[in-house]
Amino acid sequence: MKKILFFLLAITIVSCKNSEKKADETTTPEVKIYQLVGGSILVKKLEVFSQDTTYTGQSKQFTDAYYVISHPKGNLMWDAGLPEQLVMPEPYDEPSGVYRIQRPDSLVNQLKSIGFKVDDFQYFAMSHSHFDHTGHANYMKNATWIVQENEYNSVLGDSLAQKDASVASLTKVKKINGDYDVFGDGTVIIKYTPGHTVGHQALYVEVSGLEKPVLLTGDLYHFEENRTNKGVPSFNYDVKQTLESMVKFEAFAKEKNAEVIIQHSPKDFEKLEKLLKK
Repeated sequence: MKKILFFLLAITIVSCKNSEKKADETTTPEVKIYQLVGGSILVKKLEVFSQDTTYTGQSKQFTDAYYVISHPKGNLMWDAGLPEQLVMPEPYDEPSGVYRIQRPDSLVNQLKSIGFKVDDFQYFAMSHSHFDHTGHANYMKNATWIVQENEYNSVLGDSLAQKDASVASLTKVKKINGDYDVFGDGTVIIKYTPGHTVGHQALYVEVSGLEKPVLLTGDLYHFEENRTNKGVPSFNYDVKQTLESMVKFEAFAKEKNAEVIIQHSPKDFEKLEKLLKK
């Protein structure tokens, strides 16, 4: 009788452990997103954000957001704002006459405000390698840089005579080709959206506590009219690719019922802030 009871007890314990294991495996991970300001950009000649004369004589204020994504398997930083040399009392008018730019504070200080340090990041990714997204990239040298292979080759490829100094110290590199599930559970996905640059990408995040997932545009769109009218900046790498990426992006956003956040839009910056405070 004792042997039978022991046997039944052993089966019960094993069953409970298996049930607990399955519950753990199916539990949705807690994913958080923090939005930080990597700069202020006044576009003095908005016409550069069109293929024609649509915005001639107009100007527009952009923000330059970057993001911290916290996941049980690690932390990801998305984009890197403007260079820290632009943390200055007065904004800087760059030589082309298109932009007036300024960064409010250093990466270290901004991370401290949300309880993070530079060394807390296992992963780093950027939507693309333009100067307003690579500003503090070199601080991420201990993280694994997740980058489209063609984008990597465009800035640090072996055949380049001059390589991009803003990402030169990033030696831990994960080169990808297409979409990439960062943590392997579908909660944080890099979406390949080429056209603005050769390896441009957007970011999908299922944020715990929000009704909708968040879909960060990178520079697929720069402001609301860009998205409505499918406007393509004059300096994009490939117009056709950009338009194709817009179609795929919108289909994915609809499929996931995602909250689209245009990263350079002050309106969308405020929208996400309000969502995160609910």
